[in-house]
Amino acid sequence: MKFFPLFLLLFFSTPISTRANPIPDSLATLQAVGPEGKGNTEAAAAWKELTDQGSEIIVPTLEAMQKASPLARNWMRTAIETVFRRELDAGSDLPTKAIEEFLSDRKNEPNARRLAYDLFVEVDPDKAAELIPGMIDDPSPALRREAVAQLIDQGKGFLKEEKKGQSVSVLTNALDGARDIDQIEEIAKLLRGDLEQTVDLPSHFGFLMYWNLIAPFDNTDRKGFDEVFPPETEINLQSKYQGKEGKEVAWEEYSTSDDYGMVDFNQPFGPIKQVVGYAYTEFDSAEEREAELRLGCKNAWKIWLNGELLFGRDEYHRGIRIDQYTLPVKLKKGKNTLLVKACQNEQEQDWTVQWQFQLRVCDSTGTAIHSTDRKPTPKPNAKPRRRAAE
Repeated sequence: MKFFPLFLLLFFSTPISTRANPIPDSLATLQAVGPEGKGNTEAAAAWKELTDQGSEIIVPTLEAMQKASPLARNWMRTAIETVFRRELDAGSDLPTKAIEEFLSDRKNEPNARRLAYDLFVEVDPDKAAELIPGMIDDPSPALRREAVAQLIDQGKGFLKEEKKGQSVSVLTNALDGARDIDQIEEIAKLLRGDLEQTVDLPSHFGFLMYWNLIAPFDNTDRKGFDEVFPPETEINLQSKYQGKEGKEVAWEEYSTSDDYGMVDFNQPFGPIKQVVGYAYTEFDSAEEREAELRLGCKNAWKIWLNGELLFGRDEYHRGIRIDQYTLPVKLKKGKNTLLVKACQNEQEQDWTVQWQFQLRVCDSTGTAIHSTDRKPTPKPNAKPRRRAAE
């Protein structure tokens, strides 16, 4: 009589599903995907191994998106969608409750939560619809958008029924939650139009409207981004310095009335090229706290908080949008100083004329944080002052 070794007996007596769990290894492989094709071959094999499993991979893969790069999240998303669709079409059991719990935890990765919501809509559309109103202050912009869209529709409905008071209330709540520019503009248009409401968007979003500007310094051959000009070593608003071509430059007071806080160097200094400008302001915080600086800029830029360089980007004319760059910071109680460096290059096309930025202070949900001494939003000027190019 022949005897099998003990480890083989144990192996063959163990259910296949518990012998090995390919999920963690496959997810780790997907998380390792990098730019320029790094890890793509291994990722394809891991993706195949993952999608060969059943619905048990859905929630672990959602969780793995927390520590994944955008590229890795794409692999994981398609794996989840592939398995989910196959299991749904087959009428198999799906982890509906676990998906809902993942969606409800606001600490989870925003893109993964949005995907979880889309899955939940498929399996329980009525319950998913009930969740939408509670997303109006959600940290995931994609989920928040659903709630805002619902309120916009309600506001329009009240307006059509000539229930203006209810429309104002609903649309104001929608504006509180909105973060996407198309929704913001739609709400503002409704409130300012038939509803005849004053809408102070700069105050609502915490845009910084009052600055001191100094320019132009030299950016010939784009060397100005790295060059240290006097405002980077001292802030003395009474000082004058040697600027581009040896001309004297001095600080000028500046304010903007733009709905989205656009600071336009072309207004005081003209549409000049190959130049560097600086903008300085102060922000008085009621307490020491975590915050975010959210910047929009299509020029090369750097930004300092309290004399410490936070970040910079040496790119030109790649587009601009609200909250384009998010910089987590800690505000001191009392006065905080902010310095922005904006560089204009040599390009002459019409779409390269802009020499500008927008900056707001908010919390991690995008809710405005105001300086304790915030001034009223400036009234629009009939004719923006603009110095001709010299």
